[in-house]
Amino acid sequence: MLKLADIVKAKPFIYILWFGLSLFAVGKSVVLGHSHIHNNYFVYKFNFVHVLHQQNLYALDPAHYFDLNHYGPIFSLIIAPFALMPDALGVVLWVMFGAWILLKAIQMLPVKQSQWLVIVLLCAHELMTSAANVQINPLIAALIILSYVFIRDKKDFWAALMIMLGTFIKLYGVVALAFFFFSDNKPKLILSMLFWAAVLFVLPMLISSPAFIIQTYKDWYADLIYKNSINVQSTREDVSVMGMIRKMIWPAVSNMIVLLPGIILFALSYLRVKFFRNINYQLLIVASTLIFPVIFSTGSESPTYIIAFVGVAIWFINAQRPVSAFEWFLLIFALILTSLSPSDLFPRYLRVNYVEPYALKALPCFLIWLKIIYETLFRNFSLKSDLNIEAA
Repeated sequence: MLKLADIVKAKPFIYILWFGLSLFAVGKSVVLGHSHIHNNYFVYKFNFVHVLHQQNLYALDPAHYFDLNHYGPIFSLIIAPFALMPDALGVVLWVMFGAWILLKAIQMLPVKQSQWLVIVLLCAHELMTSAANVQINPLIAALIILSYVFIRDKKDFWAALMIMLGTFIKLYGVVALAFFFFSDNKPKLILSMLFWAAVLFVLPMLISSPAFIIQTYKDWYADLIYKNSINVQSTREDVSVMGMIRKMIWPAVSNMIVLLPGIILFALSYLRVKFFRNINYQLLIVASTLIFPVIFSTGSESPTYIIAFVGVAIWFINAQRPVSAFEWFLLIFALILTSLSPSDLFPRYLRVNYVEPYALKALPCFLIWLKIIYETLFRNFSLKSDLNIEAA
């Protein structure tokens, strides 16, 4: 039986896997030439360019990219250093930055080195899928995790920055408010969020103008409403619980019919107040928080699942030992259907005819999320956390 302590010996290999797979995925497009660089990178780059030149961030710009930008104006300042570089260099460094910041966030979790290495190992392939699509989602996952880490470390001021930054970039970040109840200084956290909301609202004005940025937020709201209406008709997006239901059994199902029970179940996780300081309990909430916005969002697509899959890995390293056969099944099911299904390692016939048309990539994460909710309600926590995992 594999000892988790042995994982530490494989640390260099795991690092190579983590960064190497992502570098290979994005590097391939760079080697093929400028026209092969993923469209998403140009969407990000021109978020900065359009803010700088005060052009509508959410209008079509077919001269530079297809699709639409859906990110807030604060993102222009984050992507700026990369956007100012030659495209071939900027896209590679952007992907490597996402891999690095997510790795740092995982390392800061209150777990042993062997445990965060397992998280990294389990998520390396899913990160590669994100890297191949030059996604922003590793950054969003990192911001959610760092929100929890800073709250746990009693650094509410910086936790507030992580929460607000994630929200102002992509609304997924707002789910980090789930960790509010773990704060020992809630008034400070609230005031800090108000402070950072004001700062992040104003910052893009430094490279643009107040009137343009105010109008941009109005445009962003309209864009998100429109995007939601389009997502439900897409085969590439709506890789969610609602998407599975829509594509398999009930095409006209309302989002709220599915989302409302999900919110209620998520809220029920907080009933066991006396365990709010228990690390095992907290990590279950972290895992649930990472999975929830992905599986219940019509905007989710395959590369979005790096956020959810980090949640899956956190759940697994936090599972009670010995790991049950059912928990092993859930993990393997997620590795095969969620992580490997977009790749050439998965049978193309099954991917094209079943996984993609029926949004089945969401299924293992949904089942694991339900298992997490069950554990938060019924797991036998002790008042003293136990993460001394020696064997899987």
